[in-house]
Amino acid sequence: MKLIFAIINNDDSHSVQSALTKSGFQATKLASSGGFLMAGNTTFMICSEDDKVDEVLDVIRTHSHKRQQFVPNASSSFSGGAYTSFPVEVTVGGATVFVTNIERFEKV
Repeated sequence: MKLIFAIINNDDSHSVQSALTKSGFQATKLASSGGFLMAGNTTFMICSEDDKVDEVLDVIRTHSHKRQQFVPNASSSFSGGAYTSFPVEVTVGGATVFVTNIERFEKV
């Protein structure tokens, strides 16, 4: 058995959850936030048989997408007597996935 932690951007959360359910996988959904952009994420905990892990990962890959987003630049520049901040474009979204072994799994 494997435990899959999948951290998904909130924009893709519903699509991933629906696809997992449709594919027969059960997931526990947790609200989380990222440290870099402090943006909302959803962390899914999915228990799977070893031979089904690739199927779970395919569902996640298909339904979580990277996208470009502008965020305020942390460094400011001094121009004309005022500090200004210029937005920078960063890539957000996609998924961060961890797969771990499970010694014991019970559903009571």
